[in-house]
Amino acid sequence: MTARARYNDIADDLAARDPSIELGQMMGMPCIKAGGKMIIGYESSGEMVFKLPDPKEHEKALGLDGAKLFDPSGKGRPFKEWVQVPAAHESEWPDLAHTAIRLRAG
Repeated sequence: MTARARYNDIADDLAARDPSIELGQMMGMPCIKAGGKMIIGYESSGEMVFKLPDPKEHEKALGLDGAKLFDPSGKGRPFKEWVQVPAAHESEWPDLAHTAIRLRAG
């Protein structure tokens, strides 16, 4: 399964389980929104990005090999609450997605 297919499976599952979840496009990438705000996305590099405002969850995600702060501009201005996680950790993507969904209210 490709990384994009894995993202699609996760996105479709989340949308089927939670009527407040919308699938869309933001910043030129497919994304998962809640309340009109992007909380998860799929980068063209084959990596998923997650908004993780809880410091412990954020640190845990950044601890994955190759994970980094999401910098959509590529100009050294990363989004501080966002973590970009490579496809090498796609087995972690569903848990990270559920965490991002859970944290969206916080």
